[in-house]
Amino acid sequence: MTNPQVKFFVDFDGTITLRDVGAQFFIEYGDKDKVWDIIRRIRNLEMTAAEGWSALFSTLNSITEQELSDFVLNFEIDDTFPSFLNYISDKNFEIYVVSDGFDFYIERILNREGITNLPYFSNSLIFSGGADKPVPHFPYKDEECRKCAFCKRNKVIELSSDDDITVYIGNGSSDVCAAQYCDYIFAKDTLLKYCETNRITYYPFDDFGQVINKLEKILNKKRVKKSNQAALKRKSLYMQG
Repeated sequence: MTNPQVKFFVDFDGTITLRDVGAQFFIEYGDKDKVWDIIRRIRNLEMTAAEGWSALFSTLNSITEQELSDFVLNFEIDDTFPSFLNYISDKNFEIYVVSDGFDFYIERILNREGITNLPYFSNSLIFSGGADKPVPHFPYKDEECRKCAFCKRNKVIELSSDDDITVYIGNGSSDVCAAQYCDYIFAKDTLLKYCETNRITYYPFDDFGQVINKLEKILNKKRVKKSNQAALKRKSLYMQG
């Protein structure tokens, strides 16, 4: 395939950043016993992800917007990510960040790194009316999905066509569903374990430099193969309406 239309969907927490910003936030500022009980209930599907996020925020002690801003700016990104963005730009590929985390820290961390034109989609975090803690909002919630507050799968389908070559890069449980609708999966941590357990083809990675190296081998082939499994899942979703 010559100059295929390639679209990348990339997770934020634990993928672009070295650590999970959202998880550390609640460990630092919330009631730890309540936090771990809520996380257990989310994992057991006793509450939806959106309900879980709201419950986690209810455990927080008072925190100002400035205190939260200072806290999130302590988190580092993968130092190979800027080179990856240059690679995407040079190839005229498209990239979107899809996160089940929050715009508050995504925006601040990207701005700190001088990354100002990267499109991203996430949940929202709002400080308003003199409140002593932020309030979460979920603009991309799918009412039929209990596992994610932001349905990344829907955004992948919305932003790509069946003719595109789609690539998913992620590490967590919120990436599991969306990744299966893409032609190529780069995985680590929870997403890697899921792919291994369910015999889903993936490429392991530790940093974005490794992703670039593997992509060069894939995309330089005479014919870039699409995933039959992803095509079938897309077809099934379309048939559901």
